[in-house]
Amino acid sequence: MSTGLRERAARGTIVNAAFLVAINVLGLIKGVAVAGMLGVDEYGVWGLLIAVYGTLTWLAAIGIDDKYVQQDQDDQEAAFQIAFTLQCGLCAAFTAVSLVAVPLFALAYDQHEIIAPGLVLAAAFPALALQTPLWVFLRRLEFLRQRKLQAFEPIVSFVATIGLVAAGAGIWGLVAGTLAGSFAAAAAAVRASPYPLRLRPDARGHLRDYAAFSWPLFLGSAASVLAVQAPLLAASRELGLAAVGALTLAGTVALFAYRVDEVITQSLYPALARVKGDARLLWEAFSMSNRVALLWALPFGAAAVLFAGDLVEYVLGERWSLAIVLIQVLGAAAAVNQAGFNWTAFFRAVGRTRPIAVADLVFLAAVLAIAIPLMLSDGLDAYAWGWATATGLFVAVRLGYLAGIFPARRLLADCARAAVPTVPAVAAVLLARLAGGGDSALRAALELALFAGVAAAVTIVWERELLRRAVALLRRPPAPARPAPPR
Repeated sequence: MSTGLRERAARGTIVNAAFLVAINVLGLIKGVAVAGMLGVDEYGVWGLLIAVYGTLTWLAAIGIDDKYVQQDQDDQEAAFQIAFTLQCGLCAAFTAVSLVAVPLFALAYDQHEIIAPGLVLAAAFPALALQTPLWVFLRRLEFLRQRKLQAFEPIVSFVATIGLVAAGAGIWGLVAGTLAGSFAAAAAAVRASPYPLRLRPDARGHLRDYAAFSWPLFLGSAASVLAVQAPLLAASRELGLAAVGALTLAGTVALFAYRVDEVITQSLYPALARVKGDARLLWEAFSMSNRVALLWALPFGAAAVLFAGDLVEYVLGERWSLAIVLIQVLGAAAAVNQAGFNWTAFFRAVGRTRPIAVADLVFLAAVLAIAIPLMLSDGLDAYAWGWATATGLFVAVRLGYLAGIFPARRLLADCARAAVPTVPAVAAVLLARLAGGGDSALRAALELALFAGVAAAVTIVWERELLRRAVALLRRPPAPARPAPPR
């Protein structure tokens, strides 16, 4: 890999981390604000819709984009149009599937309120197909341009959803806001596309190559879908919509930690695919990106544990008290899950997609065998601890596979080093609480500011070399990347 490509990949990781924190803050604020404006039961209906379309979207993510990024055809316009044709066919199929699946999910959940809004949400799949041009910018390592185009979806969705729900539109405000964001991003992508959007009849001949690369990813996605769907199904039928609402809220909070690393991983992938034979450069990319993600995720998980009660008491209201332990434990589990979370990009880059499926299947088995039985026997709090146990097993399997390509000692050392800034921040809040001062929203806000300030200050001192490298990459214009040689 040329120096220019390494700098572009590393700089892209840092740029995306900073850029997407701001975008994902909108998602967190939107989720909390909507939960506060809607009732627990109505928010539970939205949670079921998220589960339905999360299932379908996960199943639709069979790796067409990954394979497109990996290819090195001479005619890149044709390569894009082949991928676009396959993606259109996939999205058309899932649009039809969703029209059948929504009533079936409603029957399984025993919640017929989801049918009408669920059928309308099927329109999101055509919008997803029209966002295919974003893959071109990802493959070219034009990270900032890609993320600017993607930002249309969360920003438009935030504004439309908050406005409509505040105006009394209820669940339909969420549906309309979601579709508005999807089609805004689609319009931006189509306008920016460097190639004409054209369907190619010869795309079928490339289907086998795409399928050979993608089937383990599809299997892993299916396992992930079931790991999320099964608890919601059990909660809906046995515990009611309030439990589903609590699970959805806790998942929304935890997702704030996951999404940043997920997109960083996606951003690294096109560069990694070009240097998959260089172990030193792979480790450099893995270590830097993983440490940056942990520096964000670990304080976030600690904050979820410390301030979940304050969030409910001073923001959401006591009706959400059943979600406190869920938020705490799922937030902490999300932080632990960041250890090596970007591993999928590295294994896809070296062509080993089966370990990804194995890890997802282990996680599914743990959720089915541990978390759900605990929910049914002892309620949501017990389920949270079961989920944390499943997450721990998932991370252990992941680190075991990573130890096969990276030094295990350095993997663990990176994780331990990233945890250091969180320790004094937690200690500062606990000492402040021991000192007393009463309970109030102002006290909670000051403690949160104290936590953030201490964590930021210690991070600056403790990881000054990592931050110095990050700032240097941000300031230095990236050298143009050389195209990869044909395979």
